[in-house]
Amino acid sequence: NERATLQTAAEHERILREIESTDTNCIGPTLRSVYDGQEHGLFMEKLDVRIRNHDREIEKMCNHHFQGFVDSITELLKVRGEAQKLKSQVTETNRRLQDDGKELINSMEELKQCRVQQRNIATTIDKLTHCLPVLEMYSRLQEQMRAKRYYPALRTLEQLEQTCLPRAGQYRFCSIMAENIPKLRTQIRDTAMTQLRDFLESIRKHSDKIGETAIKQAQLQRSLDSSISMQPRALIGRRGRKLVAAAMTGMDSDGQGGSPVSEQDSGILDVEDEDEDDEVPGAQDLVDFSPVYRCLHIYTVLGLRDVFENYYRKQRRKQARLVLQPHSNMHETLEGYRRYFNQIVGFFVVEDHVLHTTQGLVNRAYVEELWELALSKIVAALRTHSSYCDDPNLVLDLKNLIVLFADTLQGYGFPVSQLFDMLLEMRDQYGEILLKKWNITFRQVLDQDNYSPIPVSTEQEYRHYTSQFPLQDPELEKLPFPKKLPFSEFVPKVYCQLKEFIYACLKYSEDLHLSSTEVDDMIRKSTNLLLTRTLSHCLQYAIKKKNVGLAELVQVIINTTHLEQSCHFLEEFISNITNVPPDTVNATKLYGTSTFKDARHAAEAEIYTSLNAKIDQFLQLADYDWLAAVQGGGTLTASDYLIDLIAFLKSTFSVFTNLPGKVAQTACMSACKHISTSLMQLLLDPEVRQISMGALHQLNTDVKECESFARAGPVAGFQGDTLLLAFSDLRQLLELFTQWDWSTYLADYGKPTCKYLRVNPHTALALLEKMRETSRKNNVFAQFRKMDRDRQKLIDTVIKQLRNLIAQHHT
Repeated sequence: NERATLQTAAEHERILREIESTDTNCIGPTLRSVYDGQEHGLFMEKLDVRIRNHDREIEKMCNHHFQGFVDSITELLKVRGEAQKLKSQVTETNRRLQDDGKELINSMEELKQCRVQQRNIATTIDKLTHCLPVLEMYSRLQEQMRAKRYYPALRTLEQLEQTCLPRAGQYRFCSIMAENIPKLRTQIRDTAMTQLRDFLESIRKHSDKIGETAIKQAQLQRSLDSSISMQPRALIGRRGRKLVAAAMTGMDSDGQGGSPVSEQDSGILDVEDEDEDDEVPGAQDLVDFSPVYRCLHIYTVLGLRDVFENYYRKQRRKQARLVLQPHSNMHETLEGYRRYFNQIVGFFVVEDHVLHTTQGLVNRAYVEELWELALSKIVAALRTHSSYCDDPNLVLDLKNLIVLFADTLQGYGFPVSQLFDMLLEMRDQYGEILLKKWNITFRQVLDQDNYSPIPVSTEQEYRHYTSQFPLQDPELEKLPFPKKLPFSEFVPKVYCQLKEFIYACLKYSEDLHLSSTEVDDMIRKSTNLLLTRTLSHCLQYAIKKKNVGLAELVQVIINTTHLEQSCHFLEEFISNITNVPPDTVNATKLYGTSTFKDARHAAEAEIYTSLNAKIDQFLQLADYDWLAAVQGGGTLTASDYLIDLIAFLKSTFSVFTNLPGKVAQTACMSACKHISTSLMQLLLDPEVRQISMGALHQLNTDVKECESFARAGPVAGFQGDTLLLAFSDLRQLLELFTQWDWSTYLADYGKPTCKYLRVNPHTALALLEKMRETSRKNNVFAQFRKMDRDRQKLIDTVIKQLRNLIAQHHT
C-alpha cells in the first residue's frame, strides 16, 4: 500500500511538471489522465499547494521591483508636460509652412502644366516623324502603281508594311493603308501574271521567227568557219549579248524595276530597222525577257515562287505539245518541215535562255525532260511524214534541214544523237526512193536503145563517148573514121547513171558526222543494191520482154560484157570521192561483175531459148509421109522446111561473130541438139502409129543435110567433128534401121566398142512396133506374098529379141 502511494505521488508530480512546462492548448490529455485515475482528490490538494508556492514567489518578485515601477511613472508624468509644449510648437510651425508653401505649389502646378505640354509636343513630333515617311512612301507607292512599275512598287509595299506602318502606330489612315496592302499585292500579282501570259502568247506566236533566226545564225556560223568548233553560246551576236544583258539587268540604280516602256513590253522586240550590214540578229535579240524576270521577282517577293514556277512550266509544257504536233500536210513541201523545225528551235532557244538567266525558274532536269519528250515526238513525226515522200530531192533537202536543225540545237547543248540515228534510218528510205527513180531511168534507157553499135564519124564524137564510158580498145582507136563502137547507146548512159546514183548517195552522207570509211561503205552497199536489184531486174526485163530479136540479145551480151569490164573503174570512182582506198580491210566490194555476168548469162539463155523456139517454128512445118514407100531409084532430097531452117541458122550464126566464142559455140551446139531431139521426138510421137521404111529413108536424108551443116562449121572453134555428136543418137538409130543390122546390135549390145552404142533398146523397140503395124496392114492385101511374110516374121523375131535384151539388162 505504501508502495502504491509512492507511485501515485510520483505520477502526480510528473503531471504537475507537465502542466507547468506544456502549452495550455495541449493540457487536455494531461488532465484527462488525472481524472482517469482514482486519486484526483489527492492531486487537487497537491495542485493547491503548488499554486500557493507560486503565488508566494510572484509576490516576492513584485516586492523586489515595485520601486522601479514608481520611478517610471513619475518620469512619464514629467514627459507629458514637455510633450504638450512640443505639440504647440509643431502646430505653429506647420501653420507657417502651409502659408509659405501655397506659392510654391502654384509655381509647381504651372511647371507641371508646362512639362505636360512639352511632353505632348515631343510625342507629336515623334509621331509625325514616323507618320510622314508612311505618307511619303504611300505617295511613292501610288506613283509607282500609276507608272506600272510593279516590282519596285512591291518593294515599297513590303517596306511600308514591315517597317513604316509598325512605327507609325494605330491610326485610322494606317489601318486603311494596312487594309489596302493585300489588295495592292493582289493587283500587282494579277498584273504581272497578265504580262507573263502576254509574253507566253507572244513567244508562242513568234517561235517560228525566233527559230528561223537561230537556224540562220547556226548556218552563218558554220559557213563562216566550219573548221573551228564554236562555243555553244557564241551563236549570240554582239548586239544580242547587249540586249540579253539589258534584259537580265534591266533595273534602276536603286535595285528597282526598269522603265515604264519595258514594263509594258509584250516580250518581242522590233528588229526590222536593223542595218543590213550589221550581224544577223541573235535569237535572243528578238525577245525581251523582262516580263518573265519581273513576274519571277514579284512572285518571289510575294512568297509564291513555287506557284509561279509550276504555272510557267505547266504553260510551257502545253506550248511544247502544240509546237511538237506537226501539220497533217507537213510532208507535202519542204516549207512545212522548215516551219515545224523553226517552231521547235524557237521554243528551246527561249527555254535555254531562261535556264541560263534565271535561278531555278527552270532547271536542267526540266529542260532535259522536255527535250526527251520533244525528241521522241520529232522522231516519230519525221518517220511518219517522211515515209509518204517519194521525191529524192525533197528527202535530201529534208535531211539537210534536219542536220541544220540538229546542229543548231547541239550548239545550245541539247543532245541530238537520236536525230542522226534517225537520219541513218532515213538513208535506207532515201536509198529505196533512189532505186525506184533509177529503175524508171534504166527502163527508159533500155526501152529507147536501138541495140546497135554506136557509129562515130569524128574524133569529137569518139571523145564524147569515151568521156562518158571508160573504153580501152587500142585496136579500135587505130581504125580510121567512120567507125563503130562495139556497144550500143545504153552502155555509156547506164554507166553515167551509175555515177549519178553514187553522187546522189554521197550528197546524203554529207554533214552526218560519218567517217570516210562509213561513207564509202554506205555508198558501196547502196550501189550494190542498185546493181543487184534495180539494174539486174531492168536487164532481165529488157532481155525477156516480147519481140526481142536474136540481134538485140547479141548486143545485150556485148553491152553487159563491156559494163562488166568497167566495174573496176566504178570502184576507183567511189574511192576517189570518199578518199578510201579500194583495198581497205573490210571494204565492201561492188557486185557489178556478178550482176552483168548474170545478165549476160540470162541473155545467153534467152538466145538459146529464142533460137530453139525459132527452130520449133520451122519444125512445125515438117510434113513427113510416115507411110511412104521406098523409092526404087534416084536420090532423095532434103525436106523444104529443113533447107529453110539451115539457111536461117547460117545467117543467124553469121551475126554471132562479135559474141564470145564460147557463147556462139554453145548456141550452135544447142541448136543442133534441139534439131536432133526434135526429129527423134517426131519418130517417137505416140500419134504416129505407123512408120514405113521409106519415111525413115527421107528422115535419114534430112539428118544427112543437118550433118553436112554441122560438118561445114557454122561457128568457129569446134574441134573436129564435135558438132556432129549432136546428131549421133539419131544417126546410129537410122543406120540400124536402114541397114537392118540387128545381128550386130544384138551381139555387141553393152560393149564399149558397139557400133550402135547410143541406140536405146526401148527406142528401137518402139520404132519397130510402129514398123510392124505398117507391115501388118500391108499383109492384109499381100498375105500370099512370101517376101512380105518373111519380113513380118523377121520384125517379130527382132522385137522378141529386143524384149529379151531389155528384160536381161533392165531387171
